Amino acid sequence: MPHIEIAAEKLFFVFGMQITNSLLTSWIVVVSLAIIALVVSKNVQLVPAGVQNVFEFVIEGFLGMMEGVLGSRKNAEKYLPLVGTLFLFIVVSNWLGIFPGVGSIGFFEGNGDGERGKFIPLFRSAASDINVTLALASLTVVFVNISAARALGIGAHLSKFFSFKGPIEFFVGVLEFISEFAKIISFS
Repeated sequence: MPHIEIAAEKLFFVFGMQITNSLLTSWIVVVSLAIIALVVSKNVQLVPAGVQNVFEFVIEGFLGMMEGVLGSRKNAEKYLPLVGTLFLFIVVSNWLGIFPGVGSIGFFEGNGDGERGKFIPLFRSAASDINVTLALASLTVVFVNISAARALGIGAHLSKFFSFKGPIEFFVGVLEFISEFAKIISFS
């Protein structure tokens, strides 16, 4: 019967930092996306053709969808880099997680008595590691709060959490503050 491991398995250490199989897969995703971005942006033309045409079509689709949600083209262009990057990272890492070999290519950890130990896959889907999803959720919640503070002003944004107009408003503010931390858990 196969063993299912919840935590990402450690592969090796680099300068004292443990490298897990999901971290290795995350690095592959990031490097792949960076290479694609460099290749596509290398020969950008005023009149798009070929691959540039496909990427501009996708970006325009993203901008159109975000414009409908955010209400203006200016806001869509402002937030596209973060939203698009998160989307691409999640989609590519999930697609990579279903490739043949991910989860099945690896090695057996020796247990010292000559028997085969536990199987350690070399690659594991990035989203299967709670650390990755917590990091993405934390980044998103922090970014949303910073953006809200910049748009509304720090005082107006904090008044959402700390209102002293009455006991009910104060209690609702405390619940809102707690809900910001609950979002991180919910998103991950």
